[in-house]
Amino acid sequence: MSEVAEPTAPTDGGKVRAGGLVIREIPFVAILVLTVLGVGYVAMTRHAIPFYWQGLAVFIAVVAIAIGWRRTETAGERWHVIWTQCLHWGAFLVVMNLVFLPSVQAITNADATSLTILLLLALGTFTAGVHTPSWHMCFNGVVMALSVPAIAWLDQSALLMALGVLVVLSIAVALTWRRFKG
Repeated sequence: MSEVAEPTAPTDGGKVRAGGLVIREIPFVAILVLTVLGVGYVAMTRHAIPFYWQGLAVFIAVVAIAIGWRRTETAGERWHVIWTQCLHWGAFLVVMNLVFLPSVQAITNADATSLTILLLLALGTFTAGVHTPSWHMCFNGVVMALSVPAIAWLDQSALLMALGVLVVLSIAVALTWRRFKG
């Protein structure tokens, strides 16, 4: 497959048009937002949502195919992108469904399942970015992977953070009260 440079936004006098840049970034931002929404939903409800994660995986696969499609020149190269991404994300869907098997769910909770799925999505997204090649997809995969320990830390330290916020608010209220009284 020939190496095609990552497309750039049209320029006017050496300046990149913001509109073109924003439109090209929408799928990547959507992937991150949908991932965060899924993890947030699971964290709040404590229910696994297999269909949501499956839909997100299909969406990421479509984005990866679109990226690869833009970077190819021949029909053979385009079919190669389609087949490799379909096999890649098909394997991901199989593994993800193994995580959702009742026998696996019997020994895990919704939090562990959502973090496992997020790790799988991160790996799948990163490797899809390597194969397309797209640094945007790789970056999304890295952000997803780094969010796993961040989410785990936030979940474990939620009480400590809530107490910290309460202390800061108490000090702010005391200072405000003192300011208006004195």
